[in-house]
Amino acid sequence: MGNSDFIKRKFEKFDEGFHQELKEHGIFTSVNAKQELIAEGDKVKFIPILIKGSVKVYNLNDGKELVYYYISPGESCIMTFSTIFTDKVSRIYAISEEKSEILLLPVPQFLNWLQTYPQLNQMFFLEYDSRYKFMMETINKIVFQKLDHRVLEYLHERIRRSGADVVKVSHKKIADELGTAREVVSRILKKFEKEGLITQSPLGIEIIEKR
Repeated sequence: MGNSDFIKRKFEKFDEGFHQELKEHGIFTSVNAKQELIAEGDKVKFIPILIKGSVKVYNLNDGKELVYYYISPGESCIMTFSTIFTDKVSRIYAISEEKSEILLLPVPQFLNWLQTYPQLNQMFFLEYDSRYKFMMETINKIVFQKLDHRVLEYLHERIRRSGADVVKVSHKKIADELGTAREVVSRILKKFEKEGLITQSPLGIEIIEKR
C-alpha cells in the first residue's frame, strides 16, 4: 500500500485538503525489527500511526516488562496521544516487533488539526475507548483467570496478529510479557503438549485447534 493510499483509507472521512496537509507535514519512516521507538522520559515530538508491522507498548518495573498493548496497522499509540495535553513526556516504552512502516505526525501541527478538524478528535477518542476496554479486560484476566488460560490466550493472540501458523517466541518472552517465571511457562506448555493442544519444535509453537 502506497503512502497516498494509506492516507485515503485511514482518513477516508476527511476532505482532500486534510489529505494534502498530511502529505506535507507527515513523515513516513521505516524501522527495523526490535528498534526502540520511544523510551520513558523522552520528549513526545510526534504522534505515530502504524502503516505496516507491529509495535509493542510496555513499561519496566524492576527490569521486568509490563506489556500494555500492541499497535497494529492503522492504529496509533493512545498513551503517547494523551501526553500531548500535559507535559509531553513519554510514560511508556515502544519497540517494533518486526520491520515496520510508520506515519509520524508532528505534535504542534497535530494540535492545530485537532481544532481545525473535529472529526480527528472523535477518531482518536474512539481508539482511546477501545484501548481502555482492552486494558480493563487484561486486568480482569490477570485477577480472575488461571495462568494456563492466559498463556493459551497469549498464543492465540500472537497467531492472530502475525497471521502465521507457528508462533516464534521463547518461553522467557512469554513469561516476561505475562509477568511470571520462565519455568512456570515451560511447565504449562509441556502440559499443553501432553494434552494435544500444541506442538513445540525448533520452528516455534503451533496450536493444534485454532479458533
